Amino acid sequence: MIICEIIRKGSDRMAIEIGLQGLAETLVEKEDTAQAVGSGDLMVYATPCMVALMEGAACESVAPFLADGESTVGTSMEVKHLSATPVGMEVRAESKVTAVDGRRITFEIVACDEAGEIGRATHERVIVKAERFLEKAYDKL
Repeated sequence: MIICEIIRKGSDRMAIEIGLQGLAETLVEKEDTAQAVGSGDLMVYATPCMVALMEGAACESVAPFLADGESTVGTSMEVKHLSATPVGMEVRAESKVTAVDGRRITFEIVACDEAGEIGRATHERVIVKAERFLEKAYDKL
């Protein structure tokens, strides 16, 4: 579920406004544990998986506002993983746009399991032209 208000401003891209919210949810499986992804040796929800869920909430919240051929890429993530979540619990990440500066978008994100808050983050994404971005990346080969 994505909660947002759409506002047109005379271009192909719709305005991304402060307060825009996004939500991503998952069920923690064995493949999502620190042991499975190599970020630790315990069978609890891995920090990299929580970060991916947080990025997903942010990314999906702004996707409907992008022009054809545009995407967003993550450029920074300051994250705190505050509580362990066992396999079998539901986890959700809720993002909120806190700043928009041209193509740069900043989000505050909170992750919770069924027992309460498990993590917080400040995340930045930048709007890019997808084709040009991929060309530059693959020019490295």
